[in-house]
Amino acid sequence: MDKISTTALSKLHSMSSKALFAQLESAGWIVRLEKNWELTPSGREQGGEVRQSDKFGSYIVWPTQLKIEGSAAVVVAYEKEDLHSAANVGQKVGLSARQINALLSELGWLNRYRKGWQLTEQGKALGGLQKESQKTGIPYVLWPIAFIQNLAFQRSLKALKGDLGQALGLNDPSSEETRAYRRKFPANFRAVDGHSLRSKAEVLIDNWLYLADIAHAYERRLPIEEDVYSTFYIPSGKIYVELWEHENDPVCKKLKQQKQQVYAKYGLTLLELSENDLANLDDALPRLLLKHGMEAY
Repeated sequence: MDKISTTALSKLHSMSSKALFAQLESAGWIVRLEKNWELTPSGREQGGEVRQSDKFGSYIVWPTQLKIEGSAAVVVAYEKEDLHSAANVGQKVGLSARQINALLSELGWLNRYRKGWQLTEQGKALGGLQKESQKTGIPYVLWPIAFIQNLAFQRSLKALKGDLGQALGLNDPSSEETRAYRRKFPANFRAVDGHSLRSKAEVLIDNWLYLADIAHAYERRLPIEEDVYSTFYIPSGKIYVELWEHENDPVCKKLKQQKQQVYAKYGLTLLELSENDLANLDDALPRLLLKHGMEAY
């Protein structure tokens, strides 16, 4: 059986090679991993093979009679797999594969592993499928396209694209406890990095993180469907920092209990600080950060 490269096949069908690669990916026959295309088991069933060239390295070849556009085979393969690479997901939402993987990592659905990506338990629950390159052994993940409608993914996507209303949660009703807390403790304090904060204690923590050269966000919305915000978020370690203040206040006490339950429910990394830790942050924060795998100083 005569077989030709994907580029040659695209010329045979009078279409661009980019369009053909996209179509083969949508069919579930190839998957994008880093900068290379990998052949899937479904692609092998259609006659695809991986060949080696001294000049071009590895490349994929196909039967010359392979049916591409509008074929029943494409539909069957698509329905059978119904899974998509980060590159394919990115095409559907206007992001690169790198941005998609970074976003999914922040959501807690992926972890960086061996130059690739490893699925978490949360990612598995959403239908992600762990795969590994047959050539390099680098792990990657395929996703059911339905997860694009996940509320947490949509919120993070809109925030990344600059929809400030969605990013700040202005289009969603906050819990009564959160609204009561914000009314009672307005953001009238300013840190060195410009963050507007709700107490002098929060200023101390923000300034410490800033001077320790640790990138952080204030009142970061958790990557879940519930409307919950952390006090601080450290993206490099995916660590959520909570300062429990005013614990004798009924509003603060109830909010603390609700937040702790949410962190436990979703398995998010939580670093907890009390007012007693504020007297010696130089000891407390490095110790607690190291406990979660992050070195300070």
